[in-house]
Formats: sequence, structure tokens, C-alpha cells
Amino acid sequence: MSGYHFAYHLEQANTRLHKMGLSRDDNDQQDSKRGGTKAALFVYVAVGLENMAFLANASGFVNYFYQYMNFSLTKSSTTLTNYMGSAFILSLVGGLVSDTYLSRFKTGMLFACFELLGFGVLTAQAYFDQLRPTPCIGVAPDQAYLCEKATTGQVAILYVGLYLVALGTGGLKAALPSLGADQFDDHTPEEAAKLAIFFNRYLLSFTIGGIFGVTFLVWISENKGWPWGFGICTMSIFICMAILFMGKSTYRHNVPKGSPLTRIAQVFVVAIKNAKQAVPEKIEEFHEVNHIEAGEENEILEKTEQFRFLDRAAIVRKSNDTTSIAPAGPWKLCTVTQVEETKIIVRMLPIILSTVFLNTCFSQLQTFSVNQGNTMDRDLFGFEVPASSIPVIPLISTFIVIPIYEKIIVPIARKYTGVPTGIRSLQRIGVGLVLSAISMGVAGIIETRRKNIAIEKNMVNSNEALPYSVFWLAFQYAIFGAADMFSLVGLLDFFYSESSSGMRSFGTAISWCSLGLGYFVSTIMVDIVNTASGGWLASNNLNRNKLNYFYWLLAGISLLNFGFYLVCASWYKYKKVDEHYKNQKANALHGRMASPPRY
Repeated sequence: MSGYHFAYHLEQANTRLHKMGLSRDDNDQQDSKRGGTKAALFVYVAVGLENMAFLANASGFVNYFYQYMNFSLTKSSTTLTNYMGSAFILSLVGGLVSDTYLSRFKTGMLFACFELLGFGVLTAQAYFDQLRPTPCIGVAPDQAYLCEKATTGQVAILYVGLYLVALGTGGLKAALPSLGADQFDDHTPEEAAKLAIFFNRYLLSFTIGGIFGVTFLVWISENKGWPWGFGICTMSIFICMAILFMGKSTYRHNVPKGSPLTRIAQVFVVAIKNAKQAVPEKIEEFHEVNHIEAGEENEILEKTEQFRFLDRAAIVRKSNDTTSIAPAGPWKLCTVTQVEETKIIVRMLPIILSTVFLNTCFSQLQTFSVNQGNTMDRDLFGFEVPASSIPVIPLISTFIVIPIYEKIIVPIARKYTGVPTGIRSLQRIGVGLVLSAISMGVAGIIETRRKNIAIEKNMVNSNEALPYSVFWLAFQYAIFGAADMFSLVGLLDFFYSESSSGMRSFGTAISWCSLGLGYFVSTIMVDIVNTASGGWLASNNLNRNKLNYFYWLLAGISLLNFGFYLVCASWYKYKKVDEHYKNQKANALHGRMASPPRY
């Protein structure tokens, strides 16, 4: 080996040892006391508090925009859809910050500050009359033009508050699942099983917070006033930050390893530079660091045969005397592990695209079911259920299904499959896609019955509630709640587990992007369907629309989408971690657990 080659590897070793993936703060003896279920409890509580504020407003913002900001019904719906889509897409920002600059804990605290500030702005606007127009409540739709319009400044204040909340919740959705999952080592059998349980309980916390949000907080906002509603959301985020901070000493903290996008770009750039190079057949002719250089916490991935063009980025060029010389710098030579990280992201793209339509269905169900509920009997033992609280039905469904799945289905499935999670994450996502198609079909049947009752009772043009209980919607919502449990947890587990240790926040953010894209596709799809069908959904009178046809169309497309997903999932190759690295991790973990505490 030449002196240049030795110096290069020595420099790379020092750099990698400095940037090790999951640092347990300075001391292996302290690590035995960090992480695990105790640390994850703080994450569960923080997730519940944040989602309570987020889902309460996701459910009630349309009424606030329409009745308090005096937006048109169309603008109110579009503003909400854009806000929801942006909130999930902005999780990419949180993922990049977490993997590149800050630890997941610090990223969570930073973006919680943005969300806190955003709710503070919305609270101030709702409280001070001069910051918003005079509310136009109880005015007939044909007289809405008489309402005071919001000024440019008032709209600007609304959007500042709204998108600070979107940025904050997006960052938290990228950081918190990864922070919680970091407390369990997925390379050891004992903690791998706990990691699967973590994602189930993460969704359970997410659901419990949502239930309180769409019931308690929605009722507060609609009956006590929006300043109270936004004020409680502000306090909820503040307490979320306090809980997250209280757990700081119990967390296993990751150390950022540089931008995932930069590492991906390096692979493509070097592969293009080496486009004329023949791809070697022997693994020894590719560049890879050894286990000492990589460090205990950096994964070493085995080479796969897909996307062989990218393998050129790891080719070690040779001089005339055939001595291997590694060019200096990552823009001239990448490791096999870095190439495999890039391949993983490329392989994930078809999976995420095939789940977008599921979230489009959820968006439609969330919007139109509330409109359906407004026309139905909402009486519950003398209490009128707010239409904005109807989304509590799938949350309750999810709340019930999660313990059944974790305590009954998983142990049974584990006996037959040998997989710690019962079934693999891609199989779990597939179950969710099938259930979503069934949910759309059931929704079409229930809507057909609702319309028939309106015709039979001669109430097509009536504003009175139909003699048809709103709780019939529970069937479609319950099925979709189960679909959400399978698909969302499957996606989070899949993108976290399959991403390399330096891209896990970014991978988690990609899974949330499916939701964001689903909201944007939802808006486009309604426009396309209205244009192509001659106005299935064009009327303000739901009884004259053909919503049942639209639901059945969604069910049909969902089945086709499931077929596309099966092709993508069959083609996907799970990542392979080097066996030496796995053994090193297991031995290190057992060694730390066996070590007595240092006093």
C-alpha cells in the first residue's frame, strides 16, 4: 500500500470515528442506563400532546376560515388542503436538519418552538378584533358577499401563523419517531422486537392525542371561542416541549453524519464520472471501509446487484503498476455502503408512490364524511355531535385495533413466520391498501342509502337532518382506521428500518410525504372527476351530487393501485447488513449490559 493510500485511509478513519451514528454521550458505562422503554415514554407523551393540537385544527380549520376569516367555502377547503399537504411535505426539512446538523432531540425542540410561535400568532389573531375581520356567522350563503373581507395584512398574519405551525409539526413528525426508535437497537433480536412494539405504541399515542383533539378541543373552539381553542393548543405544545426536555438524560442521542442529499449526490456524480469503467466482478475491487474505521454505530451494508450502474461510484482506480490508489475526497470515490444507501432510497420511491393514493382516499373520506354528517342525524343521547368531531370514529377504531393486533395477531403470526413483528412491514402496508379499497366500497353503499332516504322522505332540498344516524359512517371509518393502523405503522417501520443509520430521520420524513402528496392529489382528482363526469361533485347540495359513484371510483382505483404495489413490493430487495457488523453490535451491547456501573 502506498503512503498516499495509507494517509487517505487514516484521515477517513479519523473522520468516521468522529461522526459515529448513535452516540451515547461520551461513556459506554452510561449507555447501559440510556434508551429503552423508559426513554420512549417521554416521546409517547410528546407525540400525543402535539397531535392533539394538530388534529384538532385539521378538523376545525375549515369552520375558522369560513366563519371567522370570511373566506369562501372553496377557498376555505383549498387553504386547509394546502396547509395539511405542506405540513407533511415540510417533514423533509426536519429530516434533513436532524440528519445533517442537529441531533433528533435538538431538532424536535427547535421545530416545537416554531409550532409554539405559530399557535401563539393564531391565538393573538383570534383574540384581537383588529387582527381579523368581523366574524360572519349565521349569514345565508347567497348573502355572503355582505360579509367584511379580510385585509391583505390580516390574511398575511393568518398565513404566517398557519405555516409556522405546518413547519413545526412537519419537523416534529420527522424527528420524534426516529428519536423514539433510536432507543431500541434493531440489530439485536431482543431490541428488534421492542422496536416493532414502539411503532405500534407510537401510533397509539398519536391516536389518543387525536381523539382528545377532535372531541374536547373542537368542542372548546366551537362553543367557547377560537381564542380558547388556539390558546389550549399553544399550552399543549409548550408542555410537549417540557416533557421532551425532561427525557433528555435518558435518550440515546444520534450525532449527525452529514446531509443525506449530499451523500446521494456524490454517488451519482462519481458513478457518472466512471461511466466508461467496467464494473468489477470481485467484491474486493470495490472501496469499503473496515469495521474499525466504520465504528461500532455505523452500518456496513453488503453489496446488492440492483442498479449496477451506481456500483461504479465505488470502483477503486488503479495506476499503471496496478497498485490500488484511492482518490482523495468523497466526490471522487464512494464506499459500497454509501452506494447501497443510495440504492435503498431509489428502491423506496416506487413504494412511497404506490401508497399516495391510499392517503388520497383518506383525504376524501375526511372531507366528504364531514359534509355527509352535516345532513344526518347527529343525536347521541340528547347531545348533538359536532360535525368536525366525526373523524374521531377512525381514531377510536385504531385505538381498539392496535392492542388486538399487538397482543393477539402478532404473536400468532410470529409462530408461523419467525419474523419478530409477525409480518414484514411491506406485507403490513399491503393489508392497509386492501382495507382502504374495502372502506371506499362500503362508503359508496352507505352514501347510496343516505341519498335514497333523502329521496324517499322528499328531503332532497331540505336543510333538516335526515332520519339516518351519522353513526352509519362508523362502518367506513372503522375499516379505514384499521387500514391506517396497518399502513402508517408499516410505512414508519419500513422507512426507519430500511434507511441507513445516517438517513433515518430523512427516511421517516419520506413516509410522511405520502400523506402530503395524498392531500395535493386529492384536490387535483376532484377537479378532474368533476370535469370528466359533468359535475358529480359540483353542487353545494350533497343530495344532488353523485358522491356514491365517486367513492366506488376510488375503490376501483385503489384495487388497481394495490396491483401496482404488489409489483413494487415484489421487486424491492431488503437491505443486507454485514454479518461481522451485526455480531460486533450484539457483542458490544451485551458487554455494556454486563458491565458494572462506574462510580
